[in-house]
Amino acid sequence: MAAFRKMLPLIVVIMALLAINSDKACAGDPDMLQDICVADLTSTTKVNGFPCKNTFSAADFSSMVISKPGAITNMFGSLVTGANVQSIPGLNTLGVSMARIDYAPGGINPPHTHPRATEIVYVLYGQLDVGFITTANVLISKRIVQGEVFAFPRGLVHFQKNNGKVPAAVIAGFNSQLPGAQSIAPTLFAATPPVSDDVLAQTFQIGTMQVQDIKSRFAPKK
Repeated sequence: MAAFRKMLPLIVVIMALLAINSDKACAGDPDMLQDICVADLTSTTKVNGFPCKNTFSAADFSSMVISKPGAITNMFGSLVTGANVQSIPGLNTLGVSMARIDYAPGGINPPHTHPRATEIVYVLYGQLDVGFITTANVLISKRIVQGEVFAFPRGLVHFQKNNGKVPAAVIAGFNSQLPGAQSIAPTLFAATPPVSDDVLAQTFQIGTMQVQDIKSRFAPKK
């Protein structure tokens, strides 16, 4: 029974992933055309996904990458550890992946989108204030606690913040082997080459000096 309780969070996420993929019209990735296609991550051939490698083993379908908390060292106080096709080659063409997100007290996974997947999270411990914003600019938000599940629709801007005094963590599931993530602030203020100051100033209705100040905060540390 104790072992089952430990596995319950992963069971919940896996069941959610299967439910997401039950409707192929809404699947994040194209349908597979063969039983398996273990990704050849070293291939230079460019395809939509990854080419299949000729030999594979059970190790290509397994990973301990999200088994432990990650070391949080960034300015946002959170860390996303992906269990996707880049760390589990056997996920190629299967249309699923997972991630672990760890949050320091006060940490945030800042507003971002996943262009290729719907996301569902299960709270391992702690509590988080989460939300997503519809294309009609309606905020859907709530506080989620240990054992709770919350879904973020594909492509919509969303966030999670730990306003508690203790660490928090979630396991996330996606209906894509590589959902992608685009964080709004770094995308706009740390792009290479940079987005012009006048575009950002007019967009956010601020001065160019303020734009430059924000860009400096996202610049790589020297």
